[in-house]
Amino acid sequence: MMAWTIGVDLGGTNIKIGLFDDQLALQAQHWLPTPATAPPAATLTAITAGVRTLLAAHPGSLTAIGLGIPGLVDAQRGLSLFSPNFPQWQNVPVSATLAQTFGVPVRIDNDVRVNTIGEWRQGAGRGVQDLVMLTIGTGLGAGVVVDGHMLRGATNSAGEVGHMNMFRRGRPCNCGSQGCLSRYVSAVGIVQTYQEKRAAQQLPADPAATPKTIQHAAEAGEAAAIATYQAAGTLLGYGLTNIVNMYNPSVIIIGGGVAGAGDWLLRPARQIVADHALAIPGHACRIVTAALGNTAGMRGAAQLVREEIHPK
Repeated sequence: MMAWTIGVDLGGTNIKIGLFDDQLALQAQHWLPTPATAPPAATLTAITAGVRTLLAAHPGSLTAIGLGIPGLVDAQRGLSLFSPNFPQWQNVPVSATLAQTFGVPVRIDNDVRVNTIGEWRQGAGRGVQDLVMLTIGTGLGAGVVVDGHMLRGATNSAGEVGHMNMFRRGRPCNCGSQGCLSRYVSAVGIVQTYQEKRAAQQLPADPAATPKTIQHAAEAGEAAAIATYQAAGTLLGYGLTNIVNMYNPSVIIIGGGVAGAGDWLLRPARQIVADHALAIPGHACRIVTAALGNTAGMRGAAQLVREEIHPK
């Protein structure tokens, strides 16, 4: 009988559930909409139903479940403490609830950290012991691996590079500060910069703008769009310079939807790192895009629970 591990990537739009064999190869996956505005019990019920759907189609024994959850988590106690994507989530006992339902070990961690584990073990960071992964989507988060260990910090808050302060008096951030990197290098930040660039050129606002449409406009030669990605890439580069100097990673992995801009974002970022990072760690660090796409979270969640239950 096949022994299965489940990896769950809980997103604001979709719940992605992966079924993994004993070698942690992804054998099947099931996606379903996230009931983000519903009480936590509804989301946990949806996860339960999704897991059962996979197991019904692929008979075997379930051995463990890992989950990546946005926001602040207490990984030791299995609690989702707070999630900006789920307004009603506070101190939700995710691990205990699912463990009681399925009778197997359950482990959780922050979604960006889980994505980092996926890329570290199976993707662009495979074989590396020091890396940082940035996930650039609606916001900006990071997972940090130093000497082969994931950093979590005293309050499970390590890796909040999106709140690196770039301007003393910049755009207000929902963290309570101003000028945070995520207010400029994120889907929301890039669109805001684009509107500002258009206004400066006396062009009307583009209410339908997204990072992808701005990229297409840049490819077509639009000055405001080109300037937008130059500005975002430059600020990203200064953020990466700080990361290189602080953590000395071998690899920085850029993932998330905004990473699809490729060289429009990364060319100026790499140039800033080359010009401003400390020479030795700067030359030793590669800046690459993520390799696993939308499966990284599922893979990382399965890897997380497997490594905690069966440490090497």
